Amino acid sequence: MALVNIIMPKLGESIMEATVLKWHKKVGDLVRLDETLLDIATDKVDSEVPSTAEGILEEILCQENDVITIGSVIGKIRTSAIETASERTTPKTDQPSQYSAHQQQEQAVRVPFQPSEVSVPPKTEKGRFFSPLVMNIASREGIPLSELERIKGSGNDGRITKTDVLDYLNTRTGHQFTNPVQVEHANAPVSLHSTVPEGHLSSQSTSNANVEVIEMDRMRKYISDHMTRSLSTSAHVTSFAEADVTNLVAWRDRSKKDFEKREGEKITFTPLFIEAIVKCIKKYPMLNSSVIGDKIIIKKDIHVGMATALPNGNLIVPVIKHADQFNIIGLAKQVNRLANSARFGKLQPTDTQDGTFTFTNVGTFGSLMGTPIINQPQVAILATGAIKKKPVVIESDKGDSIAIRHMMFVSMSYDHRIIDGGMGSLFLAAFVDALESFDVNRSF
Repeated sequence: MALVNIIMPKLGESIMEATVLKWHKKVGDLVRLDETLLDIATDKVDSEVPSTAEGILEEILCQENDVITIGSVIGKIRTSAIETASERTTPKTDQPSQYSAHQQQEQAVRVPFQPSEVSVPPKTEKGRFFSPLVMNIASREGIPLSELERIKGSGNDGRITKTDVLDYLNTRTGHQFTNPVQVEHANAPVSLHSTVPEGHLSSQSTSNANVEVIEMDRMRKYISDHMTRSLSTSAHVTSFAEADVTNLVAWRDRSKKDFEKREGEKITFTPLFIEAIVKCIKKYPMLNSSVIGDKIIIKKDIHVGMATALPNGNLIVPVIKHADQFNIIGLAKQVNRLANSARFGKLQPTDTQDGTFTFTNVGTFGSLMGTPIINQPQVAILATGAIKKKPVVIESDKGDSIAIRHMMFVSMSYDHRIIDGGMGSLFLAAFVDALESFDVNRSF
C-alpha cells in the first residue's frame, strides 16, 4: 500500500491559487482513476479536478471555500490492489493495525495547509465562523467584520459562503444596511463610511447625485488587472490595414449550408481568419513569441487564442492548441466547441492555457476597427472589424473601374520591444493578402 498526494494542478501561467468549491468524495470513499474528486474555481474558469490514482480517499486537507496555492497537497489517496471499500469501512477493533500506526506517524509530521495570508479568527464575538475565502473577499472589498456578521449565511449552521458575500456585494449600494455610502450633490462633501475603502470613490466620480455604484465581479477584476499590467509591460504599437474580403464572403455564403449539412457544424468567419493567421505566423515566427527579461522566446507551437464574449459581459480567451495542424473543418469544429464551452461555463483550465497569439473579432458588435491590448505574455494581438459593402476602385490592365466590394479593416497591436513597425506592417500585409487571395472555388 502507498499514499499518493493529490496536488492542486497548475491552471495557467498567471494563476497562483484556486478556490475549492465542492468535494465530490469524502474520506473512506473508493476513488477510481480520473474520477472527479472536487470542483475548483479560478479567476478565469471553474473546473473539475480528476483523481490521479485509484484507491481509498485517505485524507482531505482543505475544505470548501478554502483558497489554495497551486502545487499544494489537498488530499491523500491510499492505493492497494487488495483493500476494498467494504474492508476499509470495517477495520478490526481487537488490536491496532499497521495502518493506524502509520497514519499516526503521518499525522505527527504533517504540515497544516495555510490557505491565505489573511488572519482568520476561528469565531467572532458572536460565535460565527468565516472561511478564508470569505475573509479574503471581505478584506479586498473593504467589508469590516461588524458588517460581515450581519450578512445572512446560507451554509451549514448559517455559515456565510462565497455566494452569500457576492450576492451581498451586488446589492450593497441599496438600502439593505443602515450605513451605506452617502453621495451628496455637486460641490458638497462626500461621506465615505467604513463600508467602502478609502479611495474607492472620489468627489469627481460622484459629482452627480444620480449615480449607481457597481462592484466588479471576480472575472472583471482579473481582466482589469491583466489589461493594466499589459499596458505597463509592453510598448504597444498598433498598425492598420484594409482588406477586400469579397471572395471570402462569397465562398462562405455559398458553402455554409452544405458545410453544416455534411459536418454538423456552422462555419463562421473566425476559422477562416485563424487559418490566415497561422499562415502568416509561419512566415513571421517572431510574432509567435514572448519576452522574458532581455531574452526572446520564440514558440514553435502555434496556439491561437480567440477572444470570446460571455453572456455576463466579461471576456475570456480559449485557445486552439496546434492550430496549424487543423484544416478548415477542424478549425471550425474547434472554434465552435470552445465558443460554446465558454458561453455555457464548460471550459476546462487547459482550454485557456498556453496561447501564443490572440485573435479578436471586434466587428462582431459592429465596430469598424479597434486597438486591442496584448494578451500577456504574448507579443501581438490581431483584430478584425465589421465587414461592410463599399465602392472601391479596381485596378486592371484594361483600366480602373469602381465596384461594390466587401471591405474590412484589420488592426494589430504588437510589442515594440521586439517587433518593429516594419515587421508588424509586413505581417499585417501578409494577413490582408491571405484574405484577398482566398480561393472562392476551394472545397472544404
